[in-house]
Amino acid sequence: MSLAIRARVAERGFEVSLEVAEGETLAILGPNGAGKSTLLDIVAGLLRPDAGRAEWAGTPLFDIGGPRPLWLPPHRRGISLLAQEPLLFPHLTALDNVAFGPRSAGHSREAARVTARGWLAEVEASDLEASRPGTLSGGQAQRVAVARALAADPRLLLLDEPLAALDAAVAPLLRRMLKRVLAGRTAILVTHEVLDALTLADRVVVLGDGAIVEQGPTREVLERPRHPFTAELAGLNLLVGTSSATGLVTPDGLAVTGAPIAPGVRAAAAIRPSAIAVHAVEPRADNVVRVRMSDLEPRGDSVRVRAGALNADVSPGRAAALDFVPGAVVYFAFPAGEVSIYPC
Repeated sequence: MSLAIRARVAERGFEVSLEVAEGETLAILGPNGAGKSTLLDIVAGLLRPDAGRAEWAGTPLFDIGGPRPLWLPPHRRGISLLAQEPLLFPHLTALDNVAFGPRSAGHSREAARVTARGWLAEVEASDLEASRPGTLSGGQAQRVAVARALAADPRLLLLDEPLAALDAAVAPLLRRMLKRVLAGRTAILVTHEVLDALTLADRVVVLGDGAIVEQGPTREVLERPRHPFTAELAGLNLLVGTSSATGLVTPDGLAVTGAPIAPGVRAAAAIRPSAIAVHAVEPRADNVVRVRMSDLEPRGDSVRVRAGALNADVSPGRAAALDFVPGAVVYFAFPAGEVSIYPC
């Protein structure tokens, strides 16, 4: 069984076609406005596209623009949506929030509560069953929301930035919990965080401007990106060109030395910003690129030096010592061993 969907929303410039296999967690990545939430809303039945078709295990969810138009309402799709805000019913206890799905499906009050207690235990929230949402912390409320979504026994679980509203100290606990409860379950995860995709997803789709720009197994896509959107998300520099006997040559003639592949094919080179050293005078190194700095951006314990297609991360002390200013000409240097070259 699998989910297959193709849909177009002209007003949003959105046109996507993809499949999700049974038991697979698919991560949807992309910048703001790429179409991530649009995709979830269409699958959930909250947004009707201009054209398209979707089916789950051979059962149509919608068919628009065909000879026999069909639109299955959200409550008949067997899909649960977990948003970044828990959206719990404030007048119900945690237990009754989680029992809501089974009760709506016709289960008795006692049977629904048995199911609810099982899922609260699964998300390590059994001690919260008598609590009202107003008394819960953000992490506690999100655990209850996960239990509520799963207690409905959805055929497909949609997660829209489920960790985005949580404190940095709480997110790792929720991430580990999600990894456990999503195992073997069919799910689509929308996220800005590469770590969420690497931890939770079997496969990733990268959206840009309402279309798929890259997709494949999660680690393969994020460690060997082929599109600038993906490289930016993965925190890598990306150079695209033609493979050579010693590495890669870009269309503007920049030669990059790295572990070579078969020469003469379209290829990409990925370099971590932290692997690039910045110098005021030209150094001796495997790879040296003369660049003009466009921007300096503080990033926690480092400073990102932006220069056209390349970024370098240096310490604040190094940035101060070199007296970096936008517009200055500097040299980026990086060893061949830090360059990953692969067919593109």
